[in-house]
Amino acid sequence: MKEVTVTTQTATRNSTRGVLYVHSAPSALCPHVEWAVGGVLGAAVSLDWTPQPAQSGTYRAELSWAASAGSAAAIASALRGWNHLRFEVTEEPTSATEGTRFSYTPELGVYHAVTGLHGDIMIPEDRLKAAVVKAALGEVTLLTEIDKLLGKPWDDELETFRHAGDGAPVRWLHQVV
Repeated sequence: MKEVTVTTQTATRNSTRGVLYVHSAPSALCPHVEWAVGGVLGAAVSLDWTPQPAQSGTYRAELSWAASAGSAAAIASALRGWNHLRFEVTEEPTSATEGTRFSYTPELGVYHAVTGLHGDIMIPEDRLKAAVVKAALGEVTLLTEIDKLLGKPWDDELETFRHAGDGAPVRWLHQVV
């Protein structure tokens, strides 16, 4: 996993850290992913691409980054809609912002969740109420709606790609308190 260096531009009190997991990208798309992410982070990005065994002809990479709060959303926006690309991007919470998680697959599109201090998905009250109403009207089951709110369809689709990355080099980040 690569790590982007924190600069005076990114070292603000609203700076945060996050991780981009590119689960699969065709080789022709790899440099475009680097350019798009580098454009968001304001620094050149060079990822260590490794073959993705879950899908022939695709590659995977990970990037640990530090930038201003909201960068995960900007990265997800820059990468969404690209055919044959699967990714997840997370952002740690700050004293002024919640954490976030974005997942993307070509079939399902973008999933966004607010995450708490310990990484739990925080579902807003109005979204829960809407799920209960849809279930009460017979449009869907409550379990199906809760699964969607928790990102289960995205997790199910990405799980094969996540496990195919087992054994890939990982740099563990530790925070000293």
